[in-house]
Amino acid sequence: MNKAEKKFRLYAIFVIFVLLTVLLTVINSINFTMAAGDADEITQMLADRQGDFNVGEKMPDRMPPGQKNKDFRMGPMGPESPEMNASLRYFTISFAEKGSKVETVALNISAVTEDEAQEWASALWKEKTGWTRGTYRYRVYKKGDITYVTVIDQGRELLPSFRILIISVVGEALCLVIGWFVLLGIGRIIYAPIEEADRKQKNFIKSANKEFRLPLTVISGNTELAERKYGPDDETRSTRRQISKLNELVDKLETIGILDDCDTERIEIPVSEYLCAALDSRAESFTSRGLALTTDITPNITLSADPETINKLIGELIENALKYSLTKVSFRLKQENGYIILETQNDTDLTDGSVYQIFDRFTKLENASEDSAGLGLSYVKEIVKSHSGRATAAVSNGIFTLRITL
Repeated sequence: MNKAEKKFRLYAIFVIFVLLTVLLTVINSINFTMAAGDADEITQMLADRQGDFNVGEKMPDRMPPGQKNKDFRMGPMGPESPEMNASLRYFTISFAEKGSKVETVALNISAVTEDEAQEWASALWKEKTGWTRGTYRYRVYKKGDITYVTVIDQGRELLPSFRILIISVVGEALCLVIGWFVLLGIGRIIYAPIEEADRKQKNFIKSANKEFRLPLTVISGNTELAERKYGPDDETRSTRRQISKLNELVDKLETIGILDDCDTERIEIPVSEYLCAALDSRAESFTSRGLALTTDITPNITLSADPETINKLIGELIENALKYSLTKVSFRLKQENGYIILETQNDTDLTDGSVYQIFDRFTKLENASEDSAGLGLSYVKEIVKSHSGRATAAVSNGIFTLRITL
Protein backbone atom coordinates (compact mmCIF):
# COMPACT_ATOMS: atom_id res chain seq x y z
CA MET A 1 0.00 0.00 0.00
CA ASN A 2 1.51 3.35 -1.04
CA LYS A 3 1.75 6.41 1.17
CA ALA A 4 -1.08 8.25 -0.57
CA GLU A 5 -3.49 5.40 0.16
CA LYS A 6 -2.30 5.30 3.78
CA LYS A 7 -2.94 9.02 4.15
CA PHE A 8 -6.38 8.65 2.59
CA ARG A 9 -7.31 5.93 5.07
CA LEU A 10 -5.90 7.80 8.06
CA TYR A 11 -7.62 11.07 7.16
CA ALA A 12 -10.91 9.31 6.43
CA ILE A 13 -10.86 7.34 9.69
CA PHE A 14 -9.97 10.54 11.56
CA VAL A 15 -13.00 12.31 10.05
CA ILE A 16 -15.21 9.34 11.01
CA PHE A 17 -13.78 9.43 14.54
CA VAL A 18 -14.46 13.17 14.88
CA LEU A 19 -18.03 12.89 13.57
CA LEU A 20 -18.86 9.90 15.78
CA THR A 21 -17.28 11.56 18.80
CA VAL A 22 -19.27 14.76 18.27
CA LEU A 23 -22.52 12.85 17.72
CA LEU A 24 -22.12 10.55 20.73
CA THR A 25 -20.92 13.40 22.92
CA VAL A 26 -24.05 15.37 22.10
CA ILE A 27 -26.28 12.35 22.73
CA ASN A 28 -24.68 11.51 26.07
CA SER A 29 -24.53 15.14 27.16
CA ILE A 30 -28.25 15.55 26.50
CA ASN A 31 -28.92 12.24 28.27
CA PHE A 32 -27.03 13.22 31.43
CA THR A 33 -28.48 16.75 31.31
CA MET A 34 -31.98 15.31 31.23
CA ALA A 35 -31.09 13.00 34.13
CA ALA A 36 -29.84 16.02 36.09
CA GLY A 37 -33.04 17.88 35.23
CA ASP A 38 -35.15 15.01 36.55
CA ALA A 39 -33.10 14.96 39.75
CA ASP A 40 -33.47 18.73 40.17
CA GLU A 41 -37.21 18.41 39.72
CA ILE A 42 -37.32 15.87 42.54
CA THR A 43 -35.16 17.98 44.86
CA GLN A 44 -37.39 20.97 44.10
CA MET A 45 -40.44 18.90 45.04
CA LEU A 46 -38.69 18.03 48.28
CA ALA A 47 -37.76 21.68 48.85
CA ASP A 48 -41.40 22.64 48.43
CA ARG A 49 -42.22 20.21 51.25
CA GLN A 50 -39.31 21.33 53.48
CA GLY A 51 -37.15 18.33 52.56
CA ASP A 52 -39.55 15.50 53.46
CA PHE A 53 -42.31 13.90 51.45
CA ASN A 54 -43.97 12.91 54.73
CA VAL A 55 -44.58 16.53 55.68
CA GLY A 56 -48.09 17.85 55.01
CA GLU A 57 -50.64 16.06 52.91
CA LYS A 58 -49.61 12.56 51.87
CA MET A 59 -50.17 11.02 48.49
CA PRO A 60 -53.25 8.77 48.70
CA ASP A 61 -52.89 5.15 47.81
CA ARG A 62 -55.56 5.46 45.14
CA MET A 63 -56.64 8.61 43.35
CA PRO A 64 -60.26 9.08 42.24
CA PRO A 65 -60.65 9.13 38.44
CA GLY A 66 -59.86 12.52 36.96
CA GLN A 67 -58.59 13.94 40.30
CA LYS A 68 -55.04 15.09 40.92
CA ASN A 69 -53.30 15.61 44.23
CA LYS A 70 -52.47 19.28 44.60
CA ASP A 71 -48.98 18.48 45.97
CA PHE A 72 -47.94 15.77 43.47
CA ARG A 73 -47.97 15.66 39.68
CA MET A 74 -48.97 12.29 38.29
CA GLY A 75 -47.17 10.62 35.41
CA PRO A 76 -46.05 7.24 34.13
CA MET A 77 -42.34 7.52 34.99
CA GLY A 78 -39.50 9.73 36.20
CA PRO A 79 -40.14 12.52 38.71
CA GLU A 80 -43.87 12.44 37.92
CA SER A 81 -44.27 8.75 38.73
CA PRO A 82 -46.77 7.98 41.52
CA GLU A 83 -44.25 5.43 42.84
CA MET A 84 -41.50 8.01 43.20
CA ASN A 85 -42.38 8.85 46.81
CA ALA A 86 -42.00 5.24 47.90
CA SER A 87 -38.88 4.47 45.88
CA LEU A 88 -36.84 7.65 46.39
CA ARG A 89 -33.68 7.35 48.49
CA TYR A 90 -32.82 10.66 50.13
CA PHE A 91 -31.99 12.55 53.27
CA THR A 92 -32.49 16.16 54.35
CA ILE A 93 -30.46 17.98 57.01
CA SER A 94 -31.35 21.43 58.30
CA PHE A 95 -28.99 24.07 59.66
CA ALA A 96 -29.59 27.14 61.72
CA GLU A 97 -27.74 30.35 60.90
CA LYS A 98 -24.03 29.87 60.14
CA GLY A 99 -24.35 26.09 60.08
CA SER A 100 -25.18 25.58 63.77
CA LYS A 101 -27.90 23.37 65.33
CA VAL A 102 -27.85 20.53 62.83
CA GLU A 103 -31.11 18.59 62.65
CA THR A 104 -32.09 15.57 60.59
CA VAL A 105 -35.34 16.37 58.80
CA ALA A 106 -35.58 13.14 56.81
CA LEU A 107 -33.43 10.03 56.46
CA ASN A 108 -34.98 7.76 53.87
CA ILE A 109 -31.80 6.00 52.69
CA SER A 110 -30.15 2.80 53.84
CA ALA A 111 -26.65 3.41 52.54
CA VAL A 112 -26.01 6.40 54.83
CA THR A 113 -26.19 6.66 58.62
CA GLU A 114 -27.52 9.76 60.35
CA ASP A 115 -24.05 10.85 61.46
CA GLU A 116 -22.70 10.37 57.94
CA ALA A 117 -25.62 12.31 56.51
CA GLN A 118 -25.02 15.24 58.87
CA GLU A 119 -21.28 15.26 58.13
CA TRP A 120 -21.98 15.03 54.40
CA ALA A 121 -24.52 17.85 54.51
CA SER A 122 -22.11 20.01 56.53
CA ALA A 123 -19.72 19.94 53.61
CA LEU A 124 -22.48 21.04 51.20
CA TRP A 125 -24.57 23.62 53.08
CA LYS A 126 -22.75 26.57 51.53
CA GLU A 127 -23.26 25.22 47.99
CA LYS A 128 -26.36 25.45 45.78
CA THR A 129 -27.15 22.53 43.46
CA GLY A 130 -24.96 19.86 41.89
CA TRP A 131 -23.61 16.33 41.93
CA THR A 132 -21.75 14.83 44.88
CA ARG A 133 -19.96 11.50 45.18
CA GLY A 134 -20.73 10.67 41.57
CA THR A 135 -24.39 9.67 41.53
CA TYR A 136 -25.93 11.81 44.32
CA ARG A 137 -27.74 15.02 43.46
CA TYR A 138 -28.11 17.73 46.11
CA ARG A 139 -29.98 21.00 46.55
CA VAL A 140 -29.35 23.68 49.17
CA TYR A 141 -32.26 26.02 49.91
CA LYS A 142 -33.59 28.27 52.63
CA LYS A 143 -36.94 28.50 54.42
CA GLY A 144 -36.80 31.58 56.59
CA ASP A 145 -33.62 31.43 58.69
CA ILE A 146 -33.22 27.66 58.22
CA THR A 147 -30.92 26.23 55.53
CA TYR A 148 -31.80 22.80 54.17
CA VAL A 149 -29.52 20.36 52.39
CA THR A 150 -31.33 17.61 50.49
CA VAL A 151 -29.34 14.79 48.90
CA ILE A 152 -30.97 12.14 46.72
CA ASP A 153 -29.46 8.91 45.42
CA GLN A 154 -29.77 8.77 41.61
CA GLY A 155 -27.51 5.75 41.08
CA ARG A 156 -30.31 3.51 39.90
CA GLU A 157 -31.76 6.23 37.65
CA LEU A 158 -28.33 7.01 36.17
CA LEU A 159 -27.53 3.37 35.43
CA PRO A 160 -29.18 3.46 31.95
CA SER A 161 -27.26 6.64 31.15
CA PHE A 162 -23.94 5.03 32.06
CA ARG A 163 -24.88 1.98 30.02
CA ILE A 164 -25.59 4.20 27.03
CA LEU A 165 -22.20 5.86 27.56
CA ILE A 166 -20.42 2.49 27.59
CA ILE A 167 -22.38 1.32 24.55
CA SER A 168 -21.42 4.58 22.79
CA VAL A 169 -17.70 4.07 23.44
CA VAL A 170 -17.76 0.40 22.42
CA GLY A 171 -19.94 1.19 19.40
CA GLU A 172 -17.61 3.97 18.27
CA ALA A 173 -14.58 1.69 18.56
CA LEU A 174 -16.39 -1.03 16.61
CA CYS A 175 -17.41 1.47 13.92
CA LEU A 176 -13.82 2.67 13.60
CA VAL A 177 -12.55 -0.90 13.18
CA ILE A 178 -15.23 -1.70 10.59
CA GLY A 179 -14.61 1.65 8.89
CA TRP A 180 -10.88 0.91 8.68
CA PHE A 181 -11.47 -2.35 6.80
CA VAL A 182 -14.13 -0.78 4.58
CA LEU A 183 -11.73 2.03 3.72
CA LEU A 184 -9.07 -0.58 3.00
CA GLY A 185 -11.26 -2.01 0.27
CA ILE A 186 -12.43 1.36 -1.01
CA GLY A 187 -8.88 2.74 -0.96
CA ARG A 188 -7.63 -0.11 -3.12
CA ILE A 189 -10.43 0.48 -5.61
CA ILE A 190 -9.83 4.25 -5.71
CA TYR A 191 -6.06 4.05 -5.90
CA ALA A 192 -5.79 1.09 -8.27
CA PRO A 193 -5.82 3.33 -11.41
CA ILE A 194 -3.40 5.77 -9.74
CA GLU A 195 -1.03 2.97 -8.80
CA GLU A 196 -1.23 1.59 -12.33
CA ALA A 197 -0.42 5.02 -13.79
CA ASP A 198 2.47 5.37 -11.32
CA ARG A 199 3.76 1.92 -12.27
CA LYS A 200 3.64 2.80 -15.96
CA GLN A 201 5.46 6.07 -15.29
CA LYS A 202 8.22 4.26 -13.41
CA ASN A 203 8.51 1.68 -16.18
CA PHE A 204 8.71 4.49 -18.74
CA ILE A 205 11.49 6.19 -16.76
CA LYS A 206 13.45 2.95 -16.53
CA SER A 207 12.92 2.22 -20.21
CA ALA A 208 13.81 5.77 -21.25
CA ASN A 209 16.96 5.62 -19.17
CA LYS A 210 18.10 2.44 -20.93
CA GLU A 211 17.07 3.62 -24.38
CA PHE A 212 18.89 6.96 -24.01
CA ARG A 213 22.18 5.45 -22.87
CA LEU A 214 23.05 3.68 -26.13
CA PRO A 215 22.43 6.54 -28.61
CA LEU A 216 24.18 8.99 -26.27
CA THR A 217 27.19 6.71 -26.16
CA VAL A 218 27.22 6.45 -29.96
CA ILE A 219 26.81 10.20 -30.46
CA SER A 220 29.52 10.92 -27.91
CA GLY A 221 31.85 8.44 -29.63
CA ASN A 222 31.18 9.84 -33.10
CA THR A 223 31.75 13.38 -31.85
CA GLU A 224 35.07 12.31 -30.33
CA LEU A 225 36.14 10.67 -33.61
CA ALA A 226 35.15 13.78 -35.57
CA GLU A 227 37.20 15.98 -33.26
CA ARG A 228 40.21 13.69 -33.61
CA LYS A 229 39.89 13.69 -37.38
CA TYR A 230 38.97 17.31 -38.09
CA GLY A 231 39.62 19.03 -34.78
CA PRO A 232 37.07 20.54 -32.42
CA ASP A 233 34.84 23.32 -33.75
CA ASP A 234 31.66 25.13 -32.68
CA GLU A 235 29.43 22.29 -33.91
CA THR A 236 31.23 19.56 -31.98
CA ARG A 237 31.44 21.72 -28.86
CA SER A 238 27.68 22.40 -29.09
CA THR A 239 27.06 18.68 -29.55
CA ARG A 240 29.11 17.90 -26.44
CA ARG A 241 27.11 20.44 -24.41
CA GLN A 242 23.86 18.83 -25.48
CA ILE A 243 25.26 15.38 -24.73
CA SER A 244 26.25 16.60 -21.27
CA LYS A 245 22.71 17.90 -20.63
CA LEU A 246 21.17 14.64 -21.81
CA ASN A 247 23.57 12.61 -19.66
CA GLU A 248 22.60 14.76 -16.66
CA LEU A 249 18.92 14.14 -17.43
CA VAL A 250 19.47 10.38 -17.75
CA ASP A 251 21.37 10.34 -14.45
CA LYS A 252 18.43 12.06 -12.75
CA LEU A 253 15.98 9.60 -14.25
CA GLU A 254 18.13 6.72 -13.04
CA THR A 255 18.41 8.16 -9.52
CA ILE A 256 14.65 8.78 -9.33
CA GLY A 257 14.07 5.16 -10.29
CA ILE A 258 16.45 4.01 -7.58
CA LEU A 259 14.75 6.21 -4.98
CA ASP A 260 11.35 4.87 -6.03
CA ASP A 261 12.42 1.27 -5.65
CA CYS A 262 14.16 1.20 -2.28
CA ASP A 263 15.38 3.16 0.69
CA THR A 264 18.86 4.62 0.55
CA GLU A 265 21.64 3.52 2.91
CA ARG A 266 22.31 6.11 5.59
CA ILE A 267 25.34 7.17 7.57
CA GLU A 268 26.04 10.23 9.74
CA ILE A 269 27.24 13.02 7.45
CA PRO A 270 28.28 16.67 8.15
CA VAL A 271 25.62 18.59 6.23
CA SER A 272 27.09 21.98 7.15
CA GLU A 273 30.46 21.04 5.61
CA TYR A 274 28.82 19.58 2.49
CA LEU A 275 26.82 22.77 1.87
CA CYS A 276 29.77 25.11 2.52
CA ALA A 277 32.03 23.13 0.21
CA ALA A 278 29.41 23.02 -2.57
CA LEU A 279 28.78 26.78 -2.36
CA ASP A 280 32.50 27.57 -2.28
CA SER A 281 33.06 25.49 -5.39
CA ARG A 282 30.31 27.38 -7.27
CA ALA A 283 31.02 30.87 -5.90
CA GLU A 284 32.58 31.92 -9.22
CA SER A 285 29.43 30.85 -11.08
CA PHE A 286 27.30 33.16 -8.94
CA THR A 287 29.75 36.03 -9.46
CA SER A 288 29.95 35.53 -13.23
CA ARG A 289 26.15 35.69 -13.49
CA GLY A 290 25.98 38.86 -11.38
CA LEU A 291 24.18 37.20 -8.48
CA ALA A 292 24.70 38.39 -4.92
CA LEU A 293 25.12 35.27 -2.76
CA THR A 294 24.52 35.37 1.01
CA THR A 295 24.76 32.42 3.39
CA ASP A 296 23.73 31.70 6.96
CA ILE A 297 24.97 28.21 7.77
CA THR A 298 24.98 26.89 11.32
CA PRO A 299 28.18 24.84 11.77
CA ASN A 300 28.44 21.21 12.93
CA ILE A 301 24.98 20.11 11.77
CA THR A 302 24.93 16.41 10.98
CA LEU A 303 22.31 14.14 9.46
CA SER A 304 21.85 10.41 9.09
CA ALA A 305 21.55 10.23 5.30
CA ASP A 306 22.94 8.88 2.07
CA PRO A 307 25.99 11.04 1.24
CA GLU A 308 25.68 10.77 -2.53
CA THR A 309 22.04 11.77 -2.71
CA ILE A 310 22.50 14.63 -0.22
CA ASN A 311 25.36 15.97 -2.33
CA LYS A 312 23.14 15.70 -5.40
CA LEU A 313 20.32 17.46 -3.56
CA ILE A 314 22.60 20.36 -2.62
CA GLY A 315 23.94 20.50 -6.17
CA GLU A 316 20.44 20.63 -7.60
CA LEU A 317 19.45 23.46 -5.25
CA ILE A 318 22.51 25.42 -6.33
CA GLU A 319 21.78 24.80 -10.03
CA ASN A 320 18.18 25.87 -9.57
CA ALA A 321 19.31 29.08 -7.85
CA LEU A 322 21.83 29.81 -10.63
CA LYS A 323 19.20 29.28 -13.34
CA TYR A 324 16.26 31.21 -11.93
CA SER A 325 17.62 33.95 -9.63
CA LEU A 326 17.40 37.50 -10.98
CA THR A 327 19.90 39.41 -8.84
CA LYS A 328 20.29 37.71 -5.47
CA VAL A 329 20.15 34.34 -3.74
CA SER A 330 20.60 33.14 -0.18
CA PHE A 331 21.19 29.78 1.51
CA ARG A 332 20.30 29.14 5.12
CA LEU A 333 20.94 26.01 7.21
CA LYS A 334 19.84 25.68 10.83
CA GLN A 335 18.41 23.34 13.44
CA GLU A 336 14.94 24.07 14.80
CA ASN A 337 12.86 21.97 17.23
CA GLY A 338 14.94 18.89 16.52
CA TYR A 339 14.72 19.27 12.71
CA ILE A 340 17.27 20.40 10.15
CA ILE A 341 16.00 23.29 8.01
CA LEU A 342 17.65 23.98 4.65
CA GLU A 343 16.18 27.04 2.98
CA THR A 344 17.02 28.83 -0.25
CA GLN A 345 15.62 32.19 -1.35
CA ASN A 346 16.01 34.14 -4.55
CA ASP A 347 14.21 37.00 -6.27
CA THR A 348 11.90 35.94 -9.09
CA ASP A 349 9.35 37.22 -11.57
CA LEU A 350 6.84 34.52 -10.61
CA THR A 351 3.49 35.64 -9.21
CA ASP A 352 2.83 35.32 -5.48
CA GLY A 353 1.36 32.09 -4.07
CA SER A 354 2.22 28.49 -3.38
CA VAL A 355 4.00 26.60 -6.13
CA TYR A 356 3.84 23.04 -4.83
CA GLN A 357 3.34 21.76 -8.38
CA ILE A 358 6.96 22.66 -8.97
CA PHE A 359 7.87 19.34 -7.32
CA ASP A 360 5.81 17.29 -9.79
CA ARG A 361 7.68 15.37 -12.44
CA PHE A 362 7.85 16.96 -15.89
CA THR A 363 6.18 20.14 -14.57
CA LYS A 364 7.65 23.48 -15.62
CA LEU A 365 6.69 26.93 -14.37
CA GLU A 366 6.36 29.96 -16.64
CA ASN A 367 9.93 31.12 -15.96
CA ALA A 368 11.51 27.76 -16.84
CA SER A 369 13.95 27.59 -19.71
CA GLU A 370 13.02 25.77 -22.92
CA ASP A 371 15.59 23.02 -22.39
CA SER A 372 14.30 22.29 -18.86
CA ALA A 373 12.83 18.79 -18.47
CA GLY A 374 10.89 19.63 -15.31
CA LEU A 375 12.78 17.07 -13.25
CA GLY A 376 15.14 19.17 -11.12
CA LEU A 377 12.98 19.90 -8.09
CA SER A 378 11.08 16.66 -8.58
CA TYR A 379 14.44 15.02 -8.04
CA VAL A 380 14.93 17.13 -4.89
CA LYS A 381 11.53 16.07 -3.58
CA GLU A 382 12.29 12.37 -4.15
CA ILE A 383 15.56 12.67 -2.22
CA VAL A 384 13.90 14.54 0.66
CA LYS A 385 11.05 12.01 0.70
CA SER A 386 13.50 9.10 0.81
CA HIS A 387 14.99 10.65 3.97
CA SER A 388 11.56 11.10 5.61
CA GLY A 389 11.67 14.86 5.09
CA ARG A 390 9.37 17.51 3.66
CA ALA A 391 9.88 20.08 0.91
CA THR A 392 7.74 23.19 0.35
CA ALA A 393 7.92 26.10 -2.05
CA ALA A 394 6.18 29.47 -2.20
CA VAL A 395 6.49 32.91 -3.79
CA SER A 396 5.82 36.06 -1.76
CA ASN A 397 6.59 39.66 -2.72
CA GLY A 398 8.83 38.57 -5.59
CA ILE A 399 10.87 36.15 -3.43
CA PHE A 400 10.90 32.44 -4.19
CA THR A 401 11.45 30.37 -1.03
CA LEU A 402 12.25 26.67 -1.08
CA ARG A 403 12.25 25.07 2.38
CA ILE A 404 13.44 21.55 3.17
CA THR A 405 12.83 19.98 6.56
CA LEU A 406 14.80 16.85 7.48
